[in-house]
Amino acid sequence: MEVSLTSIAAYSYVLVAVCFLVLGAPLAVRQRRRHDIALGLACLSSVLWGATLAWEASVGTPVSALADSAELLRNASWSAFLLVLRGHFTDPASRLPLRLQPALVLGALAYLGCLLGTVGGWWSLAPTADAGALPIAARVAMAVSGMLLVELVYRNRTLHERWAVKFACLGIGTMFAYDFYLYSHALLFRSVDTDIWAARGLVNALSVPLIAVSLGRSKLWSSPLSVSRRAMFHSATLFGSALYLLAMGSAGYYLRYFGGSWGTVMQVTFLFAAIILLAGVLFSGSFRARLKVFISKHFYRYNYDYREEWMRFTRTLSKPGPDLGQRAIEAVANLVESPGGALWQRVEGGRFEPVASWQVPAPAASEPAGSAFCQFLETSQWVVDLHEYAHSPDKYDALVLPAWLADYPRAWLVVPLILHARLFGFVLLQNPRSPVKLNWEVIDVLEIAGSQAASQLAQQDTANALMVARQFESFNRMSTFVVHDLKNLVLQLSLMNANAAKHKDNPEFQADMLETVDYSVQKMKIMLQKLSRLDNAEQPLALALDEVVAQAVALKAAFEPRPELVVEDPQLRVLADRERLERVVGHLIQNAIEATPRTGRVTIRLLRRDGQALIEIVDTGEGMSEEFIRERLFKPFDSTKSAGMGIGVFESREYIHELGGSLEVSSTPGAGTTFRVLLPHHQQETPAEQGARRAA
Repeated sequence: MEVSLTSIAAYSYVLVAVCFLVLGAPLAVRQRRRHDIALGLACLSSVLWGATLAWEASVGTPVSALADSAELLRNASWSAFLLVLRGHFTDPASRLPLRLQPALVLGALAYLGCLLGTVGGWWSLAPTADAGALPIAARVAMAVSGMLLVELVYRNRTLHERWAVKFACLGIGTMFAYDFYLYSHALLFRSVDTDIWAARGLVNALSVPLIAVSLGRSKLWSSPLSVSRRAMFHSATLFGSALYLLAMGSAGYYLRYFGGSWGTVMQVTFLFAAIILLAGVLFSGSFRARLKVFISKHFYRYNYDYREEWMRFTRTLSKPGPDLGQRAIEAVANLVESPGGALWQRVEGGRFEPVASWQVPAPAASEPAGSAFCQFLETSQWVVDLHEYAHSPDKYDALVLPAWLADYPRAWLVVPLILHARLFGFVLLQNPRSPVKLNWEVIDVLEIAGSQAASQLAQQDTANALMVARQFESFNRMSTFVVHDLKNLVLQLSLMNANAAKHKDNPEFQADMLETVDYSVQKMKIMLQKLSRLDNAEQPLALALDEVVAQAVALKAAFEPRPELVVEDPQLRVLADRERLERVVGHLIQNAIEATPRTGRVTIRLLRRDGQALIEIVDTGEGMSEEFIRERLFKPFDSTKSAGMGIGVFESREYIHELGGSLEVSSTPGAGTTFRVLLPHHQQETPAEQGARRAA
């Protein structure tokens, strides 16, 4: 069985050597691009590595220092190729030769140290021998770093560029992932498994077609690349978690090895406790904040990825919901890793009142707008560091802190919200989760964020004020219509009162007078309900149009010329509110009467036209010009009458349009005017009408 495994291992590593030789040979005649050279060297190192292991497997010798050195060279070459794909080798702030990044130099020194250890004979990895934990852990670390480089290269490519590198990342990642599996297993069991070792060449050979496919798309490999803070954060978290789990796995192995009969129980308990601890650390907001600050401080020239920060800031402010003040605090606090804060905003009366809080108790203290504190914030527009003020108050000139700030021992920053050079409000932030150095960059970001938050809050206040103004406008408009209707009622009652002395003994006049008074009282009750907002929403009913028009004409019977009604089609029905439709028709009739001399005529015709109900109001009055109809007739609050309000025709047209109809006007100066009210003809009864009819 042992001979069989040895033969399999030999054929396996011969295959991988041949595959990488076929892949790398064409690169010798290709254009000498940087990634071509790096890939050619990586293929050459894999050929050397595969050939060495195949030869040693065929002769049955244990893994020698030469094979270990070849493996180190292979790992280093593929890591270098990934770095070439990644780009970004230099750092302007670096003091190293050629301004190389410190991480690259440390990686190269680590590989060099491992190579020296291998040549010195300290890193035996023979499959049949007990391998030391330190050399195996080093191989595991190489595999983890290789997987991190693959993840870094792929994550920081655009969608179009990922099309070119995805198969190369998959192939190279497979090689490093298999090494991680091989050496993690060896780390736990103190020896390399011969089966896993023999299959290693075959697995590596499978990656060659993937790299070859990606090589055909290599024109996009050399595109510019930058590493985002998010990618660096995830990579650092993944790398740290891998190292932690390896360390805990090694400790668990030793507990099992030396624990006797309790060894397995101790190992399982220890590993689960380690995983719970890791989860607690990874979910810790303080840990994430410290890691972000560490990465920004040591790997980037600027503290912020402005695109990411501004998108997060905007998304936070734009979330749906009424709590904009709370979201504004959260958006500003996240810029400096603050866990909470409170917002003060200028209100009527010249004071700044607390209007919102985020993850802190709601404050109650207010601050006068004319206080020295608020004046300082408005004139200087500075972000106030309360810790710095406690040690060096002279840096803040005339700043006088309000007494209520002493009730907030964890207070850290006061961020002014400036709008149009005036103090709109300010945000008080708590101490950050991790230490944050307030340099010019952080302060500038906070000042800009404060101005943006002030704009959003001011826009919300303006929208609320506009909504209130519209409510008053609606109420005033309703009041205007009510006053207009009252004017018509007063006119009717005045006319009745003027004729009372002449016809007071006439029974017909007395009956008509009582009916008019009762109608006026009912109308005034309805108007009062509308003004007090006690009326229910209108429920349009299917109405017999001849009855509505006849009632409107009857109410104008006391005027001269007396209107005449001609019903050509008594079957017309419309869907409307009876009281409003009657008021519209009555107003148009009233206008026709007032525009016509007593010797003239006012005729109301009811007929059907093109499937619609048509009400024609024709008078022989003085008429109107086209210019007057176009510019003044439907303009609200514009009237030619001394006691008129100019809203009757406007209201009539608005309600007719609301019903889906139209109002047409044709007039000739000196010859009269015709108003045509076109309404949709309704043929079916509504449920409300059916209920009313059944109740009757």
